[in-house]
Amino acid sequence: MECSRVGEMESQNQVSKAQEPVKGTTFVRTCFNGLNALSGIGILSISFALSEGGWLSLILLFVAAVVCCYTGLLQRRCMDTDPAIKSYPDVGERAFGHKGRVLVSIFMCLELYLVAVEFLILAGDNLDKLFPNMVFKFGVVKLEGKKGFVLLTALVILPTTWLSLDVLAYVSAGGVLASIMLVFCVVWAGTVDGVGFGERGLLLNWGGLPTAISLYVFCYCGHAIFPTLSNSMKDKIHFSKVLLVCYIVSTFSYGSMAILGYLMYGERVKSQVTLNLPINKIVTKIAIYATLLNPLTKYAVIITPITESIEDKFLFRNNKLFSILIRTTILISTAVVALTVPFFAYVMAFIGAFLSVTVSVIFPCLCYLRINKAAPSFGLELVIVLMTIVVGAFVAIVGTYTSVKQIVNYL
Repeated sequence: MECSRVGEMESQNQVSKAQEPVKGTTFVRTCFNGLNALSGIGILSISFALSEGGWLSLILLFVAAVVCCYTGLLQRRCMDTDPAIKSYPDVGERAFGHKGRVLVSIFMCLELYLVAVEFLILAGDNLDKLFPNMVFKFGVVKLEGKKGFVLLTALVILPTTWLSLDVLAYVSAGGVLASIMLVFCVVWAGTVDGVGFGERGLLLNWGGLPTAISLYVFCYCGHAIFPTLSNSMKDKIHFSKVLLVCYIVSTFSYGSMAILGYLMYGERVKSQVTLNLPINKIVTKIAIYATLLNPLTKYAVIITPITESIEDKFLFRNNKLFSILIRTTILISTAVVALTVPFFAYVMAFIGAFLSVTVSVIFPCLCYLRINKAAPSFGLELVIVLMTIVVGAFVAIVGTYTSVKQIVNYL
């Protein structure tokens, strides 16, 4: 009798556990978070990237999209080999031990950190265009408009960094909407406001190709966040579909913006296309406000892997107050860097060449070959993976040299 009662209790427990709702974000919410990460500030500089490389360099944008989507799938396969893998550093450790974990963590966190810095520079540049000649006074300290707006943006962003990924999905939806609105505003400026689409541009500019490809790769640098998004899903098996949706939609928006901006301004297009728009038009103000939603909606998603890496090092990592302290400290430090190095396009090119290529192209391939013991028998796939590594390394070396040289010359 007793045994039967125990059996009944166990079966009831199993049923109750099966009926418990699975926690995590839905497919649609994960798509919003993924699109929010991919369709970010790169959309502002994509026209500038096209002007650097010429019309034929547009092919490289689609190549970058295909390569980064493929390496994202390789990263997912690495995670599928071990349920204990929860983050990108875990993938590095599974492949190359503790040294692999440290190396991946350094590159991943540095990439995301500099992207967060770019968000603040972006906000400062556009608010300064919207409200020129502003001066901020903090006691005896005076700051010119751009620097003051960077600090103001940091204060507004701060509360969003304390939210969970599930809640951030709603904020991310606003970021995706802002990107769509920005494309619409550029189309409006070109048609209704009379800017026109008469610029012919260059067919190919060999000298600008390193900058162009660096910026193109930057547009697709979501690999540091992908494991976090994947593990936040209810049904992780569908994450490959999330990747495909995100890359198709973001490539369409990037391609559209690149073509429109280059047709409108040609070689005169600035590092952020919003800085080209006529300031006296209402559509320009709408475009800038939509642009400002980028840091507000994306900053928290971008720094989440950094904060998780730091929190995992401490015993009291589940402490909410400690998490808020870490996120606040990161925000303050990125604001300081944004005030010190305000070179939007050149910093973005450096991130794309040195960090994004390494994190989003080279590392996933190396980890995949190491983790999958059957790599020597892959055949065609092995050739593709090895070619991806070689081309990625070449782009990283040339692009990094070019971007660092541009930053030094600007100084």
